[in-house]
Amino acid sequence: MKQVYPWLLKMQIVPKISVRAKLRARRRVEGLAYLGSWFDKLTTNGKSLVFNSIYCWGSFFTPTYFQSAENHVWSSSRMRSGSMGSATSHYRWIPAFARMTGSSNVTAHPITMGIVIILMLFFTTLAHSDDVDIDTLASGLGVPWGMAVLPDGNLLISQRQGELTHLNISTKNLTAISGLPEIKVEGQGGLFDVALPPDFTIGSWLYFSYNKDSDGQGATTLARAKLDNFKLVDWQDLLVTHSRTKNKVHYGGRITFDNNGHIFISVGDRGLRSNAQDLLTHAGSILRLNRDGTVPKDNPFVGNPQALPEIWSVGHRNPQGLFYNRDTQQLWESEHGPRGGDEINLIEAGKNYGWPVISYGKEYWSPLPVGKGTHQQGMEQPVKVYIPSIAISSIIQYSGKAFSDWKGNLLAGALNLQHLNRIILDENNQAIDEQRYLKSIKARIRNVIESPEGWLYVATDNGKILTIKPADNEVQ
Repeated sequence: MKQVYPWLLKMQIVPKISVRAKLRARRRVEGLAYLGSWFDKLTTNGKSLVFNSIYCWGSFFTPTYFQSAENHVWSSSRMRSGSMGSATSHYRWIPAFARMTGSSNVTAHPITMGIVIILMLFFTTLAHSDDVDIDTLASGLGVPWGMAVLPDGNLLISQRQGELTHLNISTKNLTAISGLPEIKVEGQGGLFDVALPPDFTIGSWLYFSYNKDSDGQGATTLARAKLDNFKLVDWQDLLVTHSRTKNKVHYGGRITFDNNGHIFISVGDRGLRSNAQDLLTHAGSILRLNRDGTVPKDNPFVGNPQALPEIWSVGHRNPQGLFYNRDTQQLWESEHGPRGGDEINLIEAGKNYGWPVISYGKEYWSPLPVGKGTHQQGMEQPVKVYIPSIAISSIIQYSGKAFSDWKGNLLAGALNLQHLNRIILDENNQAIDEQRYLKSIKARIRNVIESPEGWLYVATDNGKILTIKPADNEVQ
């Protein structure tokens, strides 16, 4: 390639890259993400492999000194090594062409831009799309944050504005549930999750997370109550977390259960990055408790005077998804990164997931990376990273029969890019491919759960609950 590159320069297929151009590319390459997002909205989910091929083509014609000097989260060598998760992330072609042109203005080089557009339009026509059937079960719900399936197949839906609703699946009737406590609804805070333990029966405990006022500040809180007809009774706050700040962001609040009587809850860093590495606060952590709110004796930090005993893992920014696979006994988590760097993690007891010391994201106020790089000894790597951020939401690992090819795949919503991700894993739980669905609904996907039939229930930020089923003839 070193022999070919001068010829490409001479033919003006690839321009000469100055130091100033390199810096300009690094400063403004985020802008190209919007171009990629725009093209992404025009196409279907099957193109990911195509864009990865374009990315590899661009990397092939990129001078090696620029690749090594770049040294940031889009480094092609890091992507090819597999540390970035799936090899088919949609936007990896963007930095390749930024490197080729040495500028964030790709159109300054018409030959290069023409090749990009021709390849994209050609392969878009060949893109494969999977068929699903979409049915609207409910609308007008505000921001439906959590969903839980009752033993009779009906749904409980928690809404961030501080409401709990019963949805009859057959009639599609909505009924308000009374008995909620006072909830601090502000910013990203409000009523979060509603969850049923795996052995739930009528009359037993339901579990909730919400933003509780504590001296004028909000604290992510774990609670439980029982359902008597359409009223909650015997409400109990199990843990008011040590996480309160004046900030109105990064609450976490997702709940899941294991096989052994434990409950997990996520807590965000509450807008203070240092919280995520401070073991004397619950912020920026995944917590594990017994279902009655007591601390399990085998929690990793029990007996450590420099840590809170409820902590299961640390180093999290804003965990939006938490799912325990009771077959494999594995805990999956999804969290928002800053500007880039959304993560999917496989959570293990006592592990540190890095935030904010390591990250694949950048500062909001500058092109500088967050932290001290992407790797550090003693800190875990994600299974998958999204650059640019998709604003990942909840996550599950599919186990049903309705979508036969999806078993074992991760399913996660996207708030910003408004689609449902299906992440294919290999036998080592490494992300090797991804498909994207539900772009046609044009809505932020807040939550996804699996129905007893193996269908999907999807909640969107525009107040809808959707049923997703396989279909033979409806193309997304």
